[in-house]
Amino acid sequence: MSEWMPLAEQGYADAQCNLGWMYASGQGVPQDYKAAVKWYRKAAEQGYADAQINLGVMYHYGQGVPQDYKAAVKLYRKAAEQGLATAQYNLGVMYASGEGVPQDDKEAVKWYRKAAEQGLATAQFTLGVLYHSGQDVPQDAKEAVKWYRKAAEQGYATAQHNLGVMYASGEGVPQDAKEAVKWYRKAAEQGLAAAQSNLGGMYAHGQGVLQDAKEAVKWYRKAAEQGDAAAQSNLGRMYAHGQGVPQDAKEAVKWYRKAAEQGLADAQYNLGVMYAHGQGVLQDDKAAVEWYRQAAEQGDAAAQLNLGGMYDNDQDMPQDSYAAAQFNAAEQGYATAQLNRGVMYDNGQDVPLDSYTAAQFNAAEQGYANAQLNLGGMYETGQGIPQDEVAAVKWYRKAAEQGDAEAQYRLAQMYFNGQGVSQDGKEAVKWYRKAAEQGYATAQFNLGVLYHSGQDVPQDDKDAVKWLSKAAEQGYAAAQSNLGWMYDNGQGVPGDDNAAVKWYRKAAEQGDASGQYNLGVMYETGQGALGWLYDNGQGVPQDYNAAVKWYRKAAEQGFADAQYNLGMMYGKGQGVPQDDKEAYAWFSAAVVSGNADAGKNRDIAAMELTQSQLEQGQALARQYIEKYQPKP
Repeated sequence: MSEWMPLAEQGYADAQCNLGWMYASGQGVPQDYKAAVKWYRKAAEQGYADAQINLGVMYHYGQGVPQDYKAAVKLYRKAAEQGLATAQYNLGVMYASGEGVPQDDKEAVKWYRKAAEQGLATAQFTLGVLYHSGQDVPQDAKEAVKWYRKAAEQGYATAQHNLGVMYASGEGVPQDAKEAVKWYRKAAEQGLAAAQSNLGGMYAHGQGVLQDAKEAVKWYRKAAEQGDAAAQSNLGRMYAHGQGVPQDAKEAVKWYRKAAEQGLADAQYNLGVMYAHGQGVLQDDKAAVEWYRQAAEQGDAAAQLNLGGMYDNDQDMPQDSYAAAQFNAAEQGYATAQLNRGVMYDNGQDVPLDSYTAAQFNAAEQGYANAQLNLGGMYETGQGIPQDEVAAVKWYRKAAEQGDAEAQYRLAQMYFNGQGVSQDGKEAVKWYRKAAEQGYATAQFNLGVLYHSGQDVPQDDKDAVKWLSKAAEQGYAAAQSNLGWMYDNGQGVPGDDNAAVKWYRKAAEQGDASGQYNLGVMYETGQGALGWLYDNGQGVPQDYNAAVKWYRKAAEQGFADAQYNLGMMYGKGQGVPQDDKEAYAWFSAAVVSGNADAGKNRDIAAMELTQSQLEQGQALARQYIEKYQPKP
């Protein structure tokens, strides 16, 4: 202040301009817009371009003077005609908005270009946007890329993001996911929410980078916390499916709601799903309908078909199948003839369609992956349409190629079993892997089983453990049981009774018969299976009662070896009172369930019974055999 004031008072324009800036920004002096205007004016009247633009800004925003667009334009023009790039850009803005001058797009572009050619990043970016959209200039993606790049190379974050978009979509440049990631990252690291959201998407789908759900969550969260609706919706989806974060339905609802309240149709649909199924919120059909409706009114095909289904199923609304189908198609602008078709043609035969099926067809034909998946399931099972496994494969493939994990899994199953396609184990593995890499637990489990057995892949127990672990950590009971077995037997991992018990218990507590049996073995014999461990105290304290508990749970699911072991416990009186009738009955059930050794022990138990006791044991055996049959 002490340095500039004497010079300013002597009439030095640069000192007057600097003094105006200090008053405008409150640097070294109390902020005082009127004083800023006074000093900017003194310099501007001497033709000092920086002061002219700064005084123009004061008039533009009414700081220290009454707002006056015409005065702002006059000052911007004076500076612009001296070649000041920022003034040229500001003058372009005034022509574009029609503030202080008649609105004139050509004049706006003229001044933007003058500023851009001097290297002003904001003007370069703006020209890029105009060429990209075809607004006020002929649409030209290559020209848009040219100007985006010039601004991006100066570190202009929004231009970096838009250049990433061009590389991702292949507009104006050859499509290149790695280049897209490069530019998204530059903008994301500057804190631009849209770039953070898109970078998260690249990690989520493995485009231009190795797929990494945790990294996707990291970037989605950064953008979501800034209020980016797409990122909030995607973060909700990651929580809903347990990808990159522990599965948490409440947290999914929280993020879906934030995005839905901003009007994002996809989030509104997903929030409707959460209410419809009571996931993370109390089940509430009315709330589901309201969110489906909001998404449907924006043209979301999945919401339209779900809303149609709720109308059709009379969930808090008048039942009207025709109205449901009308709603779905009409909201998408379908012609009356398309909407009102009462039948679809399947192999030359008329097939009556209810409103739900019609809605699925409509959405599937629009390319909506969830509807394609549903339609594949309907063809596979014959639900609502004639069963057709070839058609099921067709629709599963369409959804799978869009990255839908469940569709990828189901397509793998079709190849594995030779349903609707020639049996092809390698193709099955390919699709299992795609689904597994997205975190689909059943696919992870199946891939683990294939690596353990060496079917259609090189036998590799370490890879088996890797995939079983991924599924087990998501709570998939069969994977937990198999992972326990791998620890129990030291295959693919060092043998570890405690780890075996841990995973057997997790599976057993979910009702998995194999896990219950093995946990029983751990309690009984101490050789690494669950009942067994209780018996011999390996991994758990020896406990016959606990062994019996877990054997019984598995036996009552028809698990043959558990029925056999439960018979042995009754025969020896371990964990239960000794009872040859019970032993006979459980051995008999085990024979029917497929245990090869049970017949001999059944006959030994029979020798310990009187004729009356044998008849009672046979009656009990018939009861167990009828009640506790093996599960398919």
